[in-house]
Amino acid sequence: MIQDLIMYASAILSVVVIVYMLLKKMDIKMALLSMGILLILISLFMGNEIVFKNFEPTGSFLLDPLQIIVQQFKATFAKAGLIILMLGGYTAYMSSIGANDLTVQALTKPIGKIKSVYILVPIVFLIGNLLSLVIPSASTLSILLLATLYPVLKKAGMTPLTTAAIIASSATIIPTPLGSDNVAIAEELSKYTAFADLSVTDYVFSYHAIVSIPTLLFVAIVHFFWQRRMDKKMPTAVSDEKVELKEIKEIKGNRLFKFVYTLLPVFPIILLLASFILDTTIGLEVTISVEIAVLLSMIIAIFAELIRHKGSKDVLSNTEIFFEGMGSVFSVVALIVAASVFVTGLQSIGLINALQQAMENMHGSGLDFILPLILVGFTAVIVLLSGSGIALFFAMIPLMVPLAEAAGINPIAISVPMGLAGNLLRSVSPVAAVVLIIAGTLKLNPIDIIKRTSVPMISGVVFMFILSMIIFL
Repeated sequence: MIQDLIMYASAILSVVVIVYMLLKKMDIKMALLSMGILLILISLFMGNEIVFKNFEPTGSFLLDPLQIIVQQFKATFAKAGLIILMLGGYTAYMSSIGANDLTVQALTKPIGKIKSVYILVPIVFLIGNLLSLVIPSASTLSILLLATLYPVLKKAGMTPLTTAAIIASSATIIPTPLGSDNVAIAEELSKYTAFADLSVTDYVFSYHAIVSIPTLLFVAIVHFFWQRRMDKKMPTAVSDEKVELKEIKEIKGNRLFKFVYTLLPVFPIILLLASFILDTTIGLEVTISVEIAVLLSMIIAIFAELIRHKGSKDVLSNTEIFFEGMGSVFSVVALIVAASVFVTGLQSIGLINALQQAMENMHGSGLDFILPLILVGFTAVIVLLSGSGIALFFAMIPLMVPLAEAAGINPIAISVPMGLAGNLLRSVSPVAAVVLIIAGTLKLNPIDIIKRTSVPMISGVVFMFILSMIIFL
């Protein structure tokens, strides 16, 4: 009885501290690490063993929590961490050689030929999501879209609020094997027999895409009707004379140059998709991992740069940006490690076993959707209050399979809706960085932007959740 009291009290207190730090925009990695260490120490005082696969004790209970961190870093770097670092490096290199800018220009240039304002709404939304394959940061993408599209959309007669709404909601749920969240989920699922050898490519194209693509199309349609209705109901008279946009220089070159450099940022995805299609259609088993896809694309990019600059030695010097880019995303790897240490603490004090027993008691009652619904609801609250749900999501990844197995449901029924909900609802939070950036740039009230994004995004979450339950339960 006393152990149960200690277990629940320490778990609730740790969650409260983490949520508080999330809401206060404090460094969530240190919160997860410190709470994880504290929970591990509490579990040792309770007489429990540390729940960690292949744990190598130091001989000192004070040093064992630190050993967990060391082993978790080693395990993460061996797989998911390496992939995330390489993706960060490749993205940075693509930006440095101007390939990302060319991709943005290529996808946004045809928009100027479309004269119907409201036909532009779903088109711009979908193009923005496609561009998130190249520029995964919602904030960075919004700045680029404002610079490239705002003048065109303004000339077409689109109101500033409609423009703000579709740009704010652009980086959402595009299915990509290059997403750090998808990499982490696939890595975790592959540890279990039911998903043995599951690659991130398999996860994205076999599970994620069959929900995310219909949801994107649905949200685009809702955007069309909602923005048109809001423009009629609340015609804006906001002056945008003082709008200051980032200057985007047009990159010049012949058609072959532009074609090659436009494809380079998405070339790893093309390789992975081609490998997946060949494997599923004709059984050609040529395994192309994300790491190989990135390395091959990087080699092609370097050769393209050597041809472009006529063999200049500066080309090879510039590849240093790849490694600097790897360092820039180290914080994502650290977040995964911190979340895993926190989950180890929860498992060690016995909370996960208690939750599993509760799920087992619920299994067979016809309420299989309750666990996914609770987790999606919790995600929604955190995202709306903090503007980001990535820390919560990474913290939950190690728990998804154990909880799902206890509830007797497919873990995909948790991972897909929870991951998509966080990304969809980001643009509904008035404190989200992307909303604040757009509001500040276009001189708009963040709440007015939220009124425009809320209905499409919340509708998307409901649609996505129902579709996920139909397919995966």
